[in-house]
Amino acid sequence: MSADGRALRVALADDQALVRAGLRALLERLGGISVAFEAEDGQGLLDALQLQPVDVVLSDIRMPGVDGIAALRELRAQGDRTPVLLLTTFDDSDLLLHAREAGAQGFMLKDAAPGDLHEAIVRVAAGETLLAPVSTDPVRARFRFHDEAPPHDAFGEREVAILRLLAGGYSNKEIARSLFLAEGTVKNYVSTILDKLGTRDRTRAG
Repeated sequence: MSADGRALRVALADDQALVRAGLRALLERLGGISVAFEAEDGQGLLDALQLQPVDVVLSDIRMPGVDGIAALRELRAQGDRTPVLLLTTFDDSDLLLHAREAGAQGFMLKDAAPGDLHEAIVRVAAGETLLAPVSTDPVRARFRFHDEAPPHDAFGEREVAILRLLAGGYSNKEIARSLFLAEGTVKNYVSTILDKLGTRDRTRAG
């Protein structure tokens, strides 16, 4: 629900009709959200938004023609600040970074739990930023762990989550907001992670 008690208006953009139908059914079943319109590509999304503003755009990243990130860049170039939550099936930290640079408020994998997706839409509509962690593989490849143990053995669950966000280039403040932690707590975690990586250089962890 929006701050004034009405259902949040959401635009769905995905080149697969079945995916759009599934998302529409899911969101409407969870309640508090109304799908204003659907688009099968980024250009269709941009055209429809000119006629029907929404509270949140829910868009696939990979689409033929104008993809989700290109559409987002065009929206921002037009001065349109509508919150955009990008979805992808690809567990790729580079995509997350591109989404952030383009001005996305949210980024989630399509295998997210329905409740998490619903919460993400509500949160970005309220002005929050939600960039879900993605794979740490690109980060892992940059470091030799002292015992060559897999990172999940070397790091705790919370440290792995923070390491994933470090891979996306996020600040301590952004990480704290995404994981519901105090900024000071994140700083402590980052220091511990850098120690375990054998570096004092934060940029190498990203």
